[in-house]
Amino acid sequence: MNDAELEKLKQQLLDLRLELQTLEDASKENSKPVSLDQTAVGRLSRMDAMQSQQMALETARRREQKLFKITAALRRIEFDEYGYCLGCDEEIDIRRLFVDPTHSRCVKCADK
Repeated sequence: MNDAELEKLKQQLLDLRLELQTLEDASKENSKPVSLDQTAVGRLSRMDAMQSQQMALETARRREQKLFKITAALRRIEFDEYGYCLGCDEEIDIRRLFVDPTHSRCVKCADK
């Protein structure tokens, strides 16, 4: 991988991190506890609100995992270890990294 490709992947990671952090800030409202006032809201509406809350929590959990992977990839770039498989230490195909720059394993090791 050359310097231009590495810089492009780094910028892709930084853009993705910014996007996820912006989404996280915007979605905090959906994760708040659900009011269960039975006189104001029907049973189905409460169930729908609880389901929406759980979906928002799961989305936040996945976003947090992706942010962790982005941070790890940026750290590997910092230590000149980016682009090498954590399983076999072989170089990861650049096309795989352009699809998802957070990949830390080559195709062979990812399939195991």
